[in-house]
Amino acid sequence: MFIDYVQIHLKAGDGGAGAVAFHREKYVSHGGPDGGDGGRGGNIIFRVDTGLNTLLPFRYKKKFIAQNGENGKGNKFHGKNGEDITILVPPGTLIKDAETGKIIKDMSDDEPFVCCKAGRGGWGNRHFATATRQIPMFAKSGTKGEERDVILELKMLAEVGLIGYPSVGKSSILARISAAKPKIAAYHFTTLSPNLGVVRTGEESGFVAADIPGLIEGAADGAGLGHEFLRHIERCRLLWHVVDVSGSEGRDPVLDIEAINLELSRYSETLAKLPQLIVANKSDITDLEDESVKEFETYVTASGWQLLYVSAATGEGLQELVRITSRLLEELPPLTVYESEISPEEQAIRSAKGGAANKETVITRADNGTFIVEGEWLYNLVGQTNFEDYESLNFFQRVLQKSGVFEMLEERGCRDGDSVSIYDFEFDFVK
Repeated sequence: MFIDYVQIHLKAGDGGAGAVAFHREKYVSHGGPDGGDGGRGGNIIFRVDTGLNTLLPFRYKKKFIAQNGENGKGNKFHGKNGEDITILVPPGTLIKDAETGKIIKDMSDDEPFVCCKAGRGGWGNRHFATATRQIPMFAKSGTKGEERDVILELKMLAEVGLIGYPSVGKSSILARISAAKPKIAAYHFTTLSPNLGVVRTGEESGFVAADIPGLIEGAADGAGLGHEFLRHIERCRLLWHVVDVSGSEGRDPVLDIEAINLELSRYSETLAKLPQLIVANKSDITDLEDESVKEFETYVTASGWQLLYVSAATGEGLQELVRITSRLLEELPPLTVYESEISPEEQAIRSAKGGAANKETVITRADNGTFIVEGEWLYNLVGQTNFEDYESLNFFQRVLQKSGVFEMLEERGCRDGDSVSIYDFEFDFVK
């Protein structure tokens, strides 16, 4: 079964809490605090597996929850870190935020991607000992791991897409020019999922072609199978528009081309503008001197397309098709790789807020006039920020701005010069 669109739930592990403990040893009367730090939680990591070409493994498993970090212990023992979860996806998988639909990451390279960051472990009480506070009876809790729902959408990494009505010979052509072994039969909708094939043009060169099934009139509205698989040609650099020039099924190739191109434009203007080669299949049973064929040639030429006659049955014209395609691909732009649509600030807000229950922000005012800003997501954000680093501090301020915290402070009467406290971090408000 071919599956190319799923929604899953991800939860990174929480950081373990720091320990409150004191050194106990015979003949040592004042051992002092020795509470260990909590362990880091497990990350949720995505990695490309080139052996996969479907999202079928996610049909039944839709929740991925990483292990929490262990709490710290006495004798300065650090809590055990939680184990990461690595999720394998096919090349070309888009990871999207389920709430906004924005692209988080395009998994089109070999680099692993941390989608949900784990919570940090909290400090043990030994970190809080000072000359005036020699017996700290408190430690720091770990921060929460990121939690989110994401959509996985597979857009195949094929440079050439074979489009056309059912039974025009797309699968047969792909089988002839590559090692792909698609199912081939003499009835419509034999092909029920996209097939990929590597077409060799030399010892170390070639291109990937994809047979896209089920394109018929009305595909953009869900007719046939085309609507389900149109996304797989969005990355293509070139389209082979395959038609049955013999008319063996009583179809007019001109009308077929116009109908398919209309569906492409209705689905995406980008698809409609992709360069096309018109591949006239079944030329071995076609009278090329027939008047209808001449009219077809005139139509293709007038439309600005290049026409190639081929026969999947005999192999005639296929080498020429591969040669011309290879030359065109050298001149065309590279495969589309989608950039993330979520800014680093948005990502930090999502990471800190985690689940929906953690989004509340509470602002109160102390007796001394200081504005106190609290919220579980802010506690997580503070735990993830290095306030000793200038760039990290500026980033923290941009996150507060984008999340609306500064606007909320103004609504509650905060003005330039007023003191604001967010857990352990205090600053003077400047608009």
